[in-house]
Formats: sequence, structure tokens, C-alpha cells
Amino acid sequence: MHRSIRHTCLLAAGITCLASAVPDALAQDDYPSRAVRLVVPTGPGAGNDKIARMIAQRLSEVWGRQVIVENRVGAGTVIGSDVVAKAAPDGYTLLKSVSTLAINPATYKNMPYDALRDFAPITQTVAVPNLMVVHPSLPVTTVKDMIALAKAQPGAVLFGSAGRGTNPHLTMELFAHTAGVRMVHVPYKGGPAGVIDLIAGRIAVMATSMNYLLPHVRSGKLRALGVTTARRVAAAPEFPTIAEAGLPGFESVQWYGLLAPAGTPRPIIEKLNREVVSFLRTPATAARLVADGNEVVASSPEAFSRFMKTETAKWAKVVKAAGIEPE
Repeated sequence: MHRSIRHTCLLAAGITCLASAVPDALAQDDYPSRAVRLVVPTGPGAGNDKIARMIAQRLSEVWGRQVIVENRVGAGTVIGSDVVAKAAPDGYTLLKSVSTLAINPATYKNMPYDALRDFAPITQTVAVPNLMVVHPSLPVTTVKDMIALAKAQPGAVLFGSAGRGTNPHLTMELFAHTAGVRMVHVPYKGGPAGVIDLIAGRIAVMATSMNYLLPHVRSGKLRALGVTTARRVAAAPEFPTIAEAGLPGFESVQWYGLLAPAGTPRPIIEKLNREVVSFLRTPATAARLVADGNEVVASSPEAFSRFMKTETAKWAKVVKAAGIEPE
């Protein structure tokens, strides 16, 4: 009697497991059966948007299904990210996110989603090195000079950023905290606006995306001090890292990634990862991305998940150390 009941229960459990596995298998075989929406929480034409459109075009060609890029801008990328966090976990709504996904939990009081719980990482597409630059009139040619100037004039050196709580803002806060100096933040509505004021001499220093800055450095309008990555950048190997130029251990990068809503079937995550990683690693694509100042990462879902956890913890500490109050 007991043996019969146990056998029946085991059989039922096996059928349940098989039933749950069938939708996943079908999801992988049939996906995508209709158009896919790729939400970009930043504006058209920016680096993340450009890469999103490259990926969308590639996937559309491979799948024979349209991948539609939708820019949903606002609240420091929170609006677009929230759209995806609350979407059905079926692979038909994806997020092409930026590094503020790991920063916003520390700078906003009431987040409508949990960045580590409500998304399924697919791949970190690229890392975007920041380049620290100064106006040529500033008597600074090295990172050590910059630290010395800030120490000699505490609270007098103005640094710009793409806005409060952005990676360029916190990169400079991390620099100031690590160097033991005090500088004043001047936020702008986007990196290009800050670069315009830096070229005009209204602020002294910035650390933002290399692709914004390289043309101005090479034309002599700005002076480069170093890159914020742990290693020198292939697109501009002449620039030292900030770590080697005077601040050992310093590292900060912007990054872009591809995510789905949490609960998206694993076969769909794996299929997306295979397609996107393969595309990013093709010589022509990689060369195009590197020429624009990016570093191709093309990570596994697991590696991207670990990276996001590390980044979230890192920037929470920087926000606290800088005394930045959540909004």
C-alpha cells in the first residue's frame, strides 16, 4: 500500500518535472515567433543606443523577426529599466542597460524595482573607459599634478559630469576620495554639455566616455591625464591608467549590458547570449566597437550577474563616502 502510494507520488513528480521542461524546450525552439522589443533607457545616438541598434539589426537578420529599438528616457534610466522589470518574462522585452543600473539603488530612495532581483542578466556587451581630461590652461600635465593642485586649493577645483549619480560623477568622487582631496561637482544634462563647458574653461576637469573626448584631445582643445580602466585602452594606448600614473588601485568604467525580466526561461537567455556574444566577437564588429573607444566584453550570464553584484556594492560605498544623499 505504502509502496504503491510512494510510486504514484514519484510518477506524478516526474510528470510535473517533464511538463515544466517542455515549455522551456519549446520556448527555445520557437523563440522568437514574433517581434522583440529592445528598450534603451538612454537617448538616441548615444553609445549604448548605437550598440543596441547594431545588435537589433543583427538579430533581425539572423532570426527573420523584427527587433525594435525603443528609447524610454528619464529619471536616470529608471523609467526605461522599470518597463522591462515589469514586462512578461518571455524574451520579447529586453533591456540594453548602462552602468547606472548598479548605481541608482544608492542614489534613489524609492526604486520601483530591484536591479539584482528583477532582471536576468544575458551578457555585458562592452566596457566603456573614461578618460580624465583638463583644460589646457590648467597647470596640470599628470595625475599627480591634478592631485597636488586639488590639495593646494581644497574646494576650488570644479569637475563636471553627465549628471548627478552618473558614472562620470561617481568616477570623480571615487578619485577625490581615493586621493584624499576635495573638489566641487558641477552636473550637466549629459556628457557633451559638460565637455563644451570644459573646452570653454568654465570647469577644470572631467572623467567621461573616451569616445566623447578623443577628438578634442587630439585637436589640442583638451589635455588627457589618464584612463580610468585597470589596463591601458587599445584605442589610445598612449594614455596611462590613472592607477599607474599616481593613484594605485584606481579603477572605474562605464558599461553596457543586455538583460531580460527575471524569470525568463533559461533556454531563451542562453539563445540570446549565444547570438549576441557571437556577433560582438566577430572581427568586423569588434574592430568597430574598439574604434569607438569601447572594450568588448561579451560575457556569460553568470559572469555578468557577478559583475553587477560587485558594481552595486562598490558604488554604494562610493555614494556613502561622498556624502551623497539619495533623492
